[in-house]
Amino acid sequence: SVSLDFLSRLSQKLHLNRGAASFLRKYPHIFHIFYDPNKFRTFCRLTDAAMRVSRQEAEAINASLDVVVDRLVRLLSMSTTKSLPLRAVFKVWRELGLPDDFEDSIISRNSHIFKLLDAHEPNTHILTLTDEMRDKSFVACVENWRVMECCRENCAVDRTEIRYSFKHSYPPGMRLVRDFKAKVKEWQRLPYVGPYEEMGEKKRSKAGIMGLEKRAVAIVHEFLSLTVERMVEVEKISHFRKSFAIDLNIRDLFLDHPGMFYLSTKGKRHTVFLREGYERGCLIDPNPVYNARRKLLDLVVLGRHAMLINNESRSVENCQTQKPCLQDEGRDESI
Repeated sequence: SVSLDFLSRLSQKLHLNRGAASFLRKYPHIFHIFYDPNKFRTFCRLTDAAMRVSRQEAEAINASLDVVVDRLVRLLSMSTTKSLPLRAVFKVWRELGLPDDFEDSIISRNSHIFKLLDAHEPNTHILTLTDEMRDKSFVACVENWRVMECCRENCAVDRTEIRYSFKHSYPPGMRLVRDFKAKVKEWQRLPYVGPYEEMGEKKRSKAGIMGLEKRAVAIVHEFLSLTVERMVEVEKISHFRKSFAIDLNIRDLFLDHPGMFYLSTKGKRHTVFLREGYERGCLIDPNPVYNARRKLLDLVVLGRHAMLINNESRSVENCQTQKPCLQDEGRDESI
């Protein structure tokens, strides 16, 4: 439990514009406010339902540590130096499904895979792969999709055209003009360097610049494929631009490829979703960590709609029967 006075002093840092008490009362299925007569103070704690969801998420993360290690290795392998600033990894630790103590449970316990080095800046560390892991090869997620497309019995796509293609899907009602379709078709055929391949020398010709753009798209596509919810805030992914050698504006990259990315501009945060990961607003291939987080979001929605449910355990059971869906609020009209 935490005292309400303590939370009130942190209201500005926690971005609680209307104060801690007002925020806590909006979500009665997550926070329980009570008065301690012995200490003459008001406290707050998580409800039993919120605690159960929190434990389920922690258990799901601990059960998927092998997958998490693979995600982190792949992320480092996309870097030109096979290393990343540790502070950049901290920006996306939840998106990657890393445990709270990943420095100890993931990095320290896998010293044969990861190394922490001191950077030139004070209080800064660099996370890098060990020498034996640097030459490990990976297959990008889009490559698996291409193989599946070619192996389908009713495949009507020319196998030579799909060699460098990405899956595209557009929102219902979006009208595609002929010139746009032609540009997309031409872009799909364009060769490029994959996210795990050595980039080599940059070419400043028109074809070279288009190839660099397609490589940047491939890196972001793979990045989103590694996340738990196939989504990440644009500001967070921008911290990896230098490490991934992306010279383009990340947000413009998403806007230029609406068939692959969906950009949500709800509030002050810009969040990008991988379109192929969703169907009719729902994650196609949900995982245990994602499911646990959706249960917590369901408790948030219950509070917003002021729905009174006396039995908290029933509210969690109801969440289990609901299909996890992507909230389509704050849609970017430019897509």
